[in-house]
Amino acid sequence: MIGLGGGLIMTPALTFMGFAPAQISSTSLFAVTFTSASSTISYAKQKKIHYHVGLKMAAVAIPGAISGAFISSVIAIEPFKIYFGILLMFAGIYIAYNSSFTKERQNGPTGNNRKSILLRPLFYSGALGAGVISSLFGVGGGIIFVPLLVLVLGMRLTTASPTSQIALLITSFVGTVTHAVLGHPDYFHAASLSAGAFVGGQIGAKISDRVKESLLRKLLSISLIAVAVKFISDFIGQI
Repeated sequence: MIGLGGGLIMTPALTFMGFAPAQISSTSLFAVTFTSASSTISYAKQKKIHYHVGLKMAAVAIPGAISGAFISSVIAIEPFKIYFGILLMFAGIYIAYNSSFTKERQNGPTGNNRKSILLRPLFYSGALGAGVISSLFGVGGGIIFVPLLVLVLGMRLTTASPTSQIALLITSFVGTVTHAVLGHPDYFHAASLSAGAFVGGQIGAKISDRVKESLLRKLLSISLIAVAVKFISDFIGQI
């Protein structure tokens, strides 16, 4: 519904269950692939996806997704949690307090003026970083894709969320395959999460039109900050 792919819920849940970082990210990402597939199908039927932008973003993110899977093999659980928490806190606060997040901008995704040209490096580097984050943390990259589409390209959130799903689908699939080759996923939990995620993706896509954009923005920021506080507080408590 807000374009994140469900990883924000699944990754913390798997962390609390005591899985290793590589298992957490790969198992969550496996389910995120099904979530994004479900949402993409639903949004495609509603003709809400900006395919040109979504596919371009996915192409840039793919190398990062492959790299992230390898990084997850060597990172310890505590650094994994604190880095994830900091990432979520930064994104959540920025979205919550940036009043322009949901405003329509003159510079749309097909803009060719000087400003859009200057923003291209930010867009491409952000997409690449989203790929790394996708496979490293198992969140699908939506926490970067959606802000990039809105803040850099000027999309409204109600357009950015559907468009991010096609990028999520491709990036998550590539990351999942890489994790599988490395032998990371817990397939039992991955299958269980995927079943619920697919249904949830359909429901979220269908009700997105019934929720005000301002509420979507609040849901996005609150979700990010809540998970961030949990991980950061756990880390501080162990110091």
